[in-house]
Amino acid sequence: MLVKDIMTPNPITATPETTHKQASELMREHHIHHLPIVDKRGKLVGIVVESDLYQAQPSPATTLSIYEIHSLLSRLELKQIMRRPVYTTSPGCPLEEAARLMQAQRIGCLPVLDGEALVGIVTDTDIFKTLATLMGAGEDGARMTLEVADQPGHLAKVAQAIADVGGNIISAITWHQGGK
Repeated sequence: MLVKDIMTPNPITATPETTHKQASELMREHHIHHLPIVDKRGKLVGIVVESDLYQAQPSPATTLSIYEIHSLLSRLELKQIMRRPVYTTSPGCPLEEAARLMQAQRIGCLPVLDGEALVGIVTDTDIFKTLATLMGAGEDGARMTLEVADQPGHLAKVAQAIADVGGNIISAITWHQGGK
């Protein structure tokens, strides 16, 4: 499975000049948690995640009035808080490699670039949904967990035994016990 198979195409974006207030409204309106930042030519220049917006707000212990806080946030531009450089992936990247990169970098999304063009975004939620689907979540049928010897032909014998009794395998996932 490749990133292009599960990514959200044409993601919602903002510009470096978008304000904190505008970004918050955009994310709330579209129910998103990651906002790629593109320049006037559409080139990816940064990313803002929901936690960046929270961290940029004044502390609840501030002595500023609510009006002063709103005034400050309406002038704060994303170029002041966006993350750079941005880790990205390509549409043809294997999904497990994208997941590995996200885990290694402790990030929740990867903008998807085709050359320099932003064509999509893949998030940790996309990967979790895909894993659940691959595991057969929500599907009728039986789930079997088998432990077989790690030797050529053993899995083929199990599959043949299932076929011999009229069974149909709709999904098969293998796990090597040492693979953490």
